[in-house]
Amino acid sequence: MNSETADISATSGPSIDPPVVELSINTHDRGFYDGFSRAVTIPGKIIVSLLILWAIFFPVNAMETLEVANSTIIATFSGWYVYLVAALIMICAILALIPQTGSLRIGPADETPEFSRFSWISMLFGAGIGIGMLTYSTGEPLAHFVNNPDIIAGTVTPASPEAVRPAYMYTFLHWGLGPWCAYALVGLAIGYVAHRRDLPLTIRSSLVPLFGRGMSGFPGHVVDVVAVVATILGVAVTMGLGVEQFVAGLYRLGLGDWLMVAAPDGSGLTASALAIVLALLVLVGASTLSALSGVGRGIKWLSNLNMGLSFGLLGLFAFAGAGLYGLNLLGVGLWDYLVTLPSQSLTLFSSDGTPVADALEQWQLDWTVFYWAWWIAFAPFVGMFIARISRGRTIREYVIGVALVPSVMCFVWMALVGGTAIELELSGVAGGQILETGMSDQLYATLAVLLDPAVASIVSGLVVLLLMTYLITSVDSAILVINTINGAGEDEGSRRFHILFWGLALSFVVGSMLILGGIDAIRITMIIGALPFSLVVALMAAAIVKAVVFDLIRKKQGVPTTAAGCEGWSATPARD
Repeated sequence: MNSETADISATSGPSIDPPVVELSINTHDRGFYDGFSRAVTIPGKIIVSLLILWAIFFPVNAMETLEVANSTIIATFSGWYVYLVAALIMICAILALIPQTGSLRIGPADETPEFSRFSWISMLFGAGIGIGMLTYSTGEPLAHFVNNPDIIAGTVTPASPEAVRPAYMYTFLHWGLGPWCAYALVGLAIGYVAHRRDLPLTIRSSLVPLFGRGMSGFPGHVVDVVAVVATILGVAVTMGLGVEQFVAGLYRLGLGDWLMVAAPDGSGLTASALAIVLALLVLVGASTLSALSGVGRGIKWLSNLNMGLSFGLLGLFAFAGAGLYGLNLLGVGLWDYLVTLPSQSLTLFSSDGTPVADALEQWQLDWTVFYWAWWIAFAPFVGMFIARISRGRTIREYVIGVALVPSVMCFVWMALVGGTAIELELSGVAGGQILETGMSDQLYATLAVLLDPAVASIVSGLVVLLLMTYLITSVDSAILVINTINGAGEDEGSRRFHILFWGLALSFVVGSMLILGGIDAIRITMIIGALPFSLVVALMAAAIVKAVVFDLIRKKQGVPTTAAGCEGWSATPARD
């Protein structure tokens, strides 16, 4: 007899039922949509297709609408994003630190982890280093080096030694516990019910503790559609950043002046429309072929190559760059981040009509609100991956591993790579060559100043290769996640025509938006598109808290808490 049911007869009148351990999701059993939920797949395709058609055939209206949205809708919901992420950090900390909740296992009580701790942490490390790191490792510290709230308030001089410390405080804010607690909570909400209660590994299952079997029908379909659209838009931002930097790298390697054109805002050079189209054809084409072939030797080889090149690039900056300066920035920045985290997480700038207040509000919209929306839009993608690999971990080990390990790696990247760029500018060696170029080109500019021209070209080529492999693996994984959601938690339904559709959809979303209004157009679209899923994330937070608390009550009363334990239970039907 299962240990969870052994003492049930000794308890008198348990006041709580076992959890729901079945969730039926209708999928089509033949034809084009065999293995897929048409109630999720078709609406998701329609919404994404309409967005693409709007951007391509009505570009003026699309850009005007996005500009209005940027100044109204986004500003209206900025507080929602700020306070939601702060709440996610707090919930993750509470679940990990309380002994009773932290000791609960993501799976049956006697479950052992599927992966060794080293392999698990390696996969989390891989999730924490990606396209965003390559773009923002130099771009964000340099941006805050010349403009941050302290500079706007007039307490610090731009591009001065005094501006470095606040620059890293705000950089760490955006790449620390905020994003990774969002990913951790989404992954925990999915993995907890999937591995303990044998529910489908999909977004809607995470809300069963709140809404029960009602998630089988229309409400569940809506949740999964919202997750699919958010994933497309979140990955589109990553793709947009990657394509811009990929083209900038090819330009640096001397493959033609046609690759770059003057940016409309005068901020430097940006990728030309032709370069964007050709880059997307190559990158998304390779990603789609990879997805069609399945997760085999090729994609595993690419993942290993990503890791090796990433460590190599980091080592280059540690030893050839300003390694000691970067380590000092890491220590000071980490201290400032931890000390100011509570206040920074709850700070919301609002305009009172003065220039300083207006500038502070705009800075927060451009940076913090954008990041919080991006992480939330990316959460279905990353969260489902983390949930899939974390079976058998305790909640405490899970939160510490998911929230801390990638955060620390992001901090190390920002300190060593960005610190080298800042030191080159402060010492006068760069002479403005790094600061005056666009964000997508700043990593290459740093290499050009730091290294001999021949060596810089070789390393820049390796960065382009690294970008290409990250883009291919990211899009491949995104298509897999989307098809898993559409397939009610099963990836066996991933048919080639659906893979082709989502590959083309991603390329059209990225290409049309980049040509329409650059990366800003994708950013604005993503922030708005992430709003519905942010509501789902808030419900997921409530659901996982309820699931954990009720399981503790069940354990106290001798009521089973897992699917295996419920096999011998014959009480009234479960309600949550």
